[in-house]
Amino acid sequence: MISYFVGLLIAAVVLLLLYAIRVLREYERAVVFFLGRFQEVKGPGLIIIIPVIQSMERVDLRIVVMDVPTQDVISKDNVSVKVNAVVYYRVINSQSAIINVEHYHDAVSQLAQTTLRSVLGKHELDEMLSERDKLNVDIQKILDEQTDAWGVKVTNVEIKHIDLDESMIRAIARQAEAERSRRAKVIHAEGEAQAAKKLTEAATELSKNSNAMTLRYMQTLIDIAGEKNSTIVFPLPMDLIQPLLKQQASGN
Repeated sequence: MISYFVGLLIAAVVLLLLYAIRVLREYERAVVFFLGRFQEVKGPGLIIIIPVIQSMERVDLRIVVMDVPTQDVISKDNVSVKVNAVVYYRVINSQSAIINVEHYHDAVSQLAQTTLRSVLGKHELDEMLSERDKLNVDIQKILDEQTDAWGVKVTNVEIKHIDLDESMIRAIARQAEAERSRRAKVIHAEGEAQAAKKLTEAATELSKNSNAMTLRYMQTLIDIAGEKNSTIVFPLPMDLIQPLLKQQASGN
């Protein structure tokens, strides 16, 4: 009979020791409560938790990669898009993460969703597509400020996808095509303006010397005649003929 009780006592002591002895990894901490009140943060390594009197909550200090579910966002210019993102965060204060908020992971997830909709809703679609890095920084700063009281540090936010309706994609394609056409016309007009300016300058220089005008005219005739096999009749300006007529008259 005595041996039976001794056996039970030994078994109870072993169970208590198994319950009391906890091993925490390097990236883990234990928030210990004594009769329901916060006592201390322990770890890593081997720690002792007194059964019944003490309890603990285990906290992971590694960076957590959290996917933000796809959110329906209406941009500032009333365009409906679907946006999803990823948030990187880690616990820097184990006590605050356990005491100040219930289920800090879920809290960060919900806050990230509402912040994503709020920030993107203040910008137009073009800004969402072209200034993604700036939006990432804005969202990260807001999340980091809000989660500071929870002992959580948001290290980075990345917007992964911005999905548009098919009709909006076609509208953007038409807009891009129109923009390319506009730029081509502007470049062509600028080229025409520069060419006209140069031609005006050349005509001004040629008009100062009649011989230069004659040589240019003859050169143009030679160029045209070399390209065509048929007979071409060109009118001769009187300014070119008059010097020849005067020369002939003086010879007579």
